[in-house]
Amino acid sequence: MLKSLFHWKVWVNILLAAAVFVGAVWLTFRWLEMHTNHGKEIAVPNVMNKSVHDAIKILEDSGLGFEVDSGKFEPKYKPFQVLQVYPSPGSRVKDGRNIILRVNPRTYAPVSVPDVLDRYKGLAFRQLEQVGLKIGDTIYEASIQRDAVLRMIYNGAVLKPGSLLPRFTTIDLVIGAGPKRNISVPNLVGLTVQEAKLIIAQNLFEIGLVEYEDGGGDESDIVYYQDPAPMDVRDQGMQIDIWASKKTPAEMGGKISQLNSIYRIKIDYGMPESYDNEPPLYQAPAPTRSEPEIMEAPKSTIPKVETPKAEVKKSDAPKTTSDQKPKPVETKPKTTTATPKATPTKTEDKPKVKKVIVE
Repeated sequence: MLKSLFHWKVWVNILLAAAVFVGAVWLTFRWLEMHTNHGKEIAVPNVMNKSVHDAIKILEDSGLGFEVDSGKFEPKYKPFQVLQVYPSPGSRVKDGRNIILRVNPRTYAPVSVPDVLDRYKGLAFRQLEQVGLKIGDTIYEASIQRDAVLRMIYNGAVLKPGSLLPRFTTIDLVIGAGPKRNISVPNLVGLTVQEAKLIIAQNLFEIGLVEYEDGGGDESDIVYYQDPAPMDVRDQGMQIDIWASKKTPAEMGGKISQLNSIYRIKIDYGMPESYDNEPPLYQAPAPTRSEPEIMEAPKSTIPKVETPKAEVKKSDAPKTTSDQKPKPVETKPKTTTATPKATPTKTEDKPKVKKVIVE
């Protein structure tokens, strides 16, 4: 076996294999030198602060490639101005090497509009400012969502969340001003359920109970009853319940009267009849009311004063009788019967009697 190892043919094969290996290695390195331009280097030209078009032209004339990358917009530099070069100017690179140019963009990069709908206005302002957007006009609109963002407007059009806008763009916000107070409830009777829901939403009320007579959900049914009643005063945001049927409201009279007994209860604030004759528990103000009645009592007794005047007239009657000369004696019993009232008559009769005696 050892004799075969030192045979001349074996050594010939080994030498041939070594020659092939060395030749392959030499050819590989030679090809690499030719392909990579080994020993041929080019200095990177200085294209800083030049426009991107001029920088590209200079690199192409030097036998170098280029890659353009735009970063954050810097307002203190011109648009499309070269701000950075990699590798740095003056570096030795191979022929055809790509040079990376960082260029100032033409304007700010677009930003995505955040979703601030139905959020408090203070939080919405901060989110918009964080992404680089500015707040323009704040328009207040009647809504039950007080101080909440209802819509975003840009150039008169409604702006949707996620839209791209240039940085520092100004947008307007529509904010809820809160519900109105003491608003008349619209009349929904005779309308379809679909029309009633639309009117409820337009008047900023909420849709409450929707009860169908047949138990279905057909919005073409006619509303025959509602609560609160039409023209009642309510605050915006409150619920309105409706009852609907395939029949007209005129055909649902029995059902309407039944609902009226439930939802249209009238409260009588008058006092019951049984308490009319009973004295009030608190009688403090009674003297003030009785004072004018006490003052009226003497007014009613004023005509009674005329009674003595009538008696005086009766006393005059005997005067006429006393003037008769043949009956002087009849005056005496009359004077004696009414002693307190005859005092004036006695003074008048005495001179008359004297006259009779003189004759």
